[in-house]
Amino acid sequence: MTYEQLDFTTYCIGLLACRLGMNQRDVYDKLKESDILDDYIVKAYEVLHTFSSDYIADDLLGYMKEKGVIE
Repeated sequence: MTYEQLDFTTYCIGLLACRLGMNQRDVYDKLKESDILDDYIVKAYEVLHTFSSDYIADDLLGYMKEKGVIE
């Protein structure tokens, strides 16, 4: 993982924590356990980081719901 990917990952976790009203550690755990962190956020960094915060948060929340990570 590059520094840019790490920075973006941290940013995404913070966005999701705010949207979900959860602490960042719990969000990280959910993303890591579901493989969303490595298989989506890190791998799709080149594309994802070009979008707005709202788009990123909505996209990740939708994917988390699709995978059954959140309701």
